[in-house]
Amino acid sequence: MDQESTAVLHELGRGEEPTQADRTILLAIAGVVALAHVATNGRYGFHRDELQTLSDALHLDWGFVAYPPFTPFVERVGMALFGYSTIGLRMFSVIAQATAIFVTGLMAWELGGGRLAQVTAAVCVALAPLAMFEATEFQYSTFDYLWWVLIAYFVIRLLKSDDARWCVGIGAAVGLGLMTKYTMAFYVAGILGGLVPTSARKFLASKWFWIGIGIALVICLPNVIWQLRHDFISLHFLRHIHARDVRQGRGDGFFKYQFLVDANLASAPLWIAGLVAYFRDRRFRMLGWMYVIPLVVFAVTRARFYYVGAAYPMLLAMGAVVGERWMATWSRGWRWAVEGIVFAGIAACAAYAGAILIPWASSGPLKEFALKHNGDLREEIGWDDLVRAVAGVRDSLPAEQRGNFGVVVGNYGEGGAITILGPEYHLPPAIQLTNSGWLRGYPTPPPSTLIVVGWDRDQVDEAFTACRVAGHNGNSLGVENEESRDHPDIYVCGPPKLAWPQFWEEHQRFG
Repeated sequence: MDQESTAVLHELGRGEEPTQADRTILLAIAGVVALAHVATNGRYGFHRDELQTLSDALHLDWGFVAYPPFTPFVERVGMALFGYSTIGLRMFSVIAQATAIFVTGLMAWELGGGRLAQVTAAVCVALAPLAMFEATEFQYSTFDYLWWVLIAYFVIRLLKSDDARWCVGIGAAVGLGLMTKYTMAFYVAGILGGLVPTSARKFLASKWFWIGIGIALVICLPNVIWQLRHDFISLHFLRHIHARDVRQGRGDGFFKYQFLVDANLASAPLWIAGLVAYFRDRRFRMLGWMYVIPLVVFAVTRARFYYVGAAYPMLLAMGAVVGERWMATWSRGWRWAVEGIVFAGIAACAAYAGAILIPWASSGPLKEFALKHNGDLREEIGWDDLVRAVAGVRDSLPAEQRGNFGVVVGNYGEGGAITILGPEYHLPPAIQLTNSGWLRGYPTPPPSTLIVVGWDRDQVDEAFTACRVAGHNGNSLGVENEESRDHPDIYVCGPPKLAWPQFWEEHQRFG
């Protein structure tokens, strides 16, 4: 981008608000995406990760082993409003993603883009595979995505207006981000790393910068205190999970999936152009570093590819503006031809990804295609079957054993299923050794008869007394997933071979 183009970019849109028609179009794009998810989010059941969050939401605290408290708090609100409706509880994720789409369009306008740039940026985010996935489940990563996008928008407003009061919004969003997902710390590293070597370092001298930092610290302070009181158990969890991910190769293909999943493949020229434009623009260079620093850190540490996915909307916003300005000198025919090719490519990539990620059909070839290629959808199937099977084992027990039994589970999905879906079958809350379930402890007095699900034969024989196979776990649809494949048997056992306190201490699990 030459100096003349940069000057035009800076001047475009100054002093004017986006038209009502522009905002209406952006709202329409976000609304269509939201309606598509609302229409399809009830196709299957809860994902195992959602069941963990719902289980934790019954025990609100300032922290949990696997994540900060924001997402369980939101789902506790959702439970009060919607009960255990998958459509209702996932509504917050849908709203978060629709907001991210709308704000991306606003970013394009702030950077000097007209209607084409705003629409292009919003559509690119709406049809990115990762963004599409984030609205299909309620996960902490969905809300984390929104905070990254809002922070980028506030930074653009800060740099464009030179009004340091925008640091207050940045600080608030950072604080909420740290209460949502700990990887926000790496985005903060990108913000600070982009601030110091660029002209934006002038804001370090402003009181508003330090007020913003103070706001972020105050918001996340309760979780810091919780971590102190629990020996920073989440740090131990994160180390364990990262080592597992590296060992299992979950960090492989990091750069490949930046193109294939984090952003729509056909939008790659736009976000690359946006990244280059940020570094060539002295005013907005900070945003280039806000992408590069987390990207490099996550790549070097072999993190999961999607950790940096929420940084792409700000790149796409700038790339759309650059593309719009570049095509402004072309004839109308050429502009329409290129626009058609770009949008057709984005739509084609989105159609393929959407067929995998979104449960469009409740039966037929489209459902079979999605289940074949999407392991997350497979993990939404069979939880009702599991709970019914456990209830059937309970009913088969002699009367004296039914009077004092408990259900011991092997992972948080099973724990959430028994705890959330089990009351319909008069089952007690699960006895969970994983994550925050372990922190909550075992019943007092402990049960004398145990129904054990999610453990294999060698594990139950090593840990418990007098175990026998009493039932089987699967699902009525015959879909192979972790439960049906790895945990097919349900056992009835006596108490642990060790005393309960020692058994609990030695069998803590992270997952």
